Amino acid sequence: MSEVAPALLVVDDNEDNRFTLTERLKREGYRNVACASNGREALEMLATRSFDLVLLDITMPEMDGYQVLEELKADTTLRNIPVVMISAVDEIDSVARCISLGAEDYLAKPFNAVLLRARVAACLEKKRLRDQEVVYTQQIETEKRRADELLYAILPAGAVRELKATNEVRPRRYNEVAVLFCDIVGFTAYCDENPPEKVVEDLQALIGEYERIVRQHGMEKIKTIGDAFMATAGLFDRMPDPVFASLQCGLDMVTASRCIEPKWEVRVGVHFGPVVAGIIGQRQFVFDLWGDTVNVASRIAAHASPGTVAISGATWHRIRERGRGRSLGFVEIKGKGRIELIECQELR
Repeated sequence: MSEVAPALLVVDDNEDNRFTLTERLKREGYRNVACASNGREALEMLATRSFDLVLLDITMPEMDGYQVLEELKADTTLRNIPVVMISAVDEIDSVARCISLGAEDYLAKPFNAVLLRARVAACLEKKRLRDQEVVYTQQIETEKRRADELLYAILPAGAVRELKATNEVRPRRYNEVAVLFCDIVGFTAYCDENPPEKVVEDLQALIGEYERIVRQHGMEKIKTIGDAFMATAGLFDRMPDPVFASLQCGLDMVTASRCIEPKWEVRVGVHFGPVVAGIIGQRQFVFDLWGDTVNVASRIAAHASPGTVAISGATWHRIRERGRGRSLGFVEIKGKGRIELIECQELR
């Protein structure tokens, strides 16, 4: 595909001068040349057409070249168009004024053909490079947005903020974190009975709603593991009551699961305590949590009844004045022995 010819605008009130300059430019190979007989006409043309270079006479009635140049450079959409001033005024003060107003270059009349050729070519090359820089900058910004979107898809928002601020996400211990696990009852059987496209579509709809609920409660999604969904409260952003937020989130997830086809029942487990968090892996890396709090939350979820949110008795005491629960008795939790579980029935 052939390159688009640069568009030039010659502005001069003298018809002979316009004709002479236009013919010279055409002999130099510039075929896309337009003319304006005064400053106002030039500004009107610039507002409606795209130009790569303006050759502007200084001495014109009604609106001289200085005024046109000032208008051009004040307009944010036109200020990057290079302007070469052409005038019979061959005084250093005039040259200085034009350059200070933003002109790219200056030619005296009668102009030298060699200088005209060189300066027009130089201005157009600068314009081409400037336009190219704008395109590259836009491409960089687009790629940066895509990279940010990818980071937010992989990492919790708090981890992304730390990564962008410090260029790393340091592994560390967080002492007061509520961990929520939610898994779908009967999901394995559902997978065996339905085509993969439907399984993924239905799961995607549910996980999308879970992500919305988690954000609504100021929590962080950590990851999905098969049909299990893991989130935290108080990990990166401190909140007044992470346990309460997690229980409310869990109750909303139970409700949402019953409203979205195929209307699954889910079990939710919540536990509170210290966790270790960091990024693991060099390829296909993930942000993950480790520690007793994570393990207990997962095992509590496994002991919860379908359609309920369960929590350890010790953690329930943190919010007991703000909710109503039912004891599920003592169950054996691997690594913890027998602990009491509470089914959260209502929060207030």
